[in-house]
Amino acid sequence: MSMTDPIADLLTRIRNANAIGSRKVKAPYSELKKSILKIFKEQGYIVDYDPQMDGSRGTLDIQLKFGPDGEKVIQHIQRVSSPGRRVFMSSNDIPDVLNGLGIAVVSTSQGVMSGQEAKKLGIGGEVLCEVW
Repeated sequence: MSMTDPIADLLTRIRNANAIGSRKVKAPYSELKKSILKIFKEQGYIVDYDPQMDGSRGTLDIQLKFGPDGEKVIQHIQRVSSPGRRVFMSSNDIPDVLNGLGIAVVSTSQGVMSGQEAKKLGIGGEVLCEVW
């Protein structure tokens, strides 16, 4: 099975598991996905992620986060840039997602980071996704 947009696949897996209230989800491993999940964890959108390597292939075991009464922490997750339509922005143009309540994930020359961090460092890049 060839996948044209592995990041969209990761976000869809998270979105679907979140929609049915599943606390765990698995996704195929890649360093880029691991970097995105690291930001989600730092920003408090997921509990944790665990890379499981099995030879050359691997999976990412992701633990989704819910509130004390089962309310969803991730209300919305969407891909911004895609293989057919790349979205690059300078540090000044990176959006404040939901007036700062959400985050944008940006792939920069210095690695994958949140939009706020990229603005602080004054570097732009490709806006991969938005979460709130």
